[in-house]
Amino acid sequence: MDFSTEKHGDVVVLSLQGDVLDADNSQEFKKDIASVLESNKKVVFDMRTMRFIDSSGCGALLSCVRKLKNSEGDLKLFGLSEQVRSLFQIIRLDQILDIFDTKEEAVKAFES
Repeated sequence: MDFSTEKHGDVVVLSLQGDVLDADNSQEFKKDIASVLESNKKVVFDMRTMRFIDSSGCGALLSCVRKLKNSEGDLKLFGLSEQVRSLFQIIRLDQILDIFDTKEEAVKAFES
């Protein structure tokens, strides 16, 4: 999965370029972003283009959280579609992941 990055101080924002994170691309996703997660502790995923996530995609996101937490980092998300946000609420992933409406809110959350 393609993505672009931008830095906001010590926070890196990854803008995901696909609209689906599922069994077909979740392994590739984890592989592609591994170097970003290894070299940064404060990461924000821009999820505005993401329209569908299945259980493999949710597992990939949880893998990212674990990797960052193991290196004393953290992951925050913003821009979830209603469909993805509803899924996260149903499976209670919204209790594990920090979800924000805007990039500014997600980046600012690292300050506190």
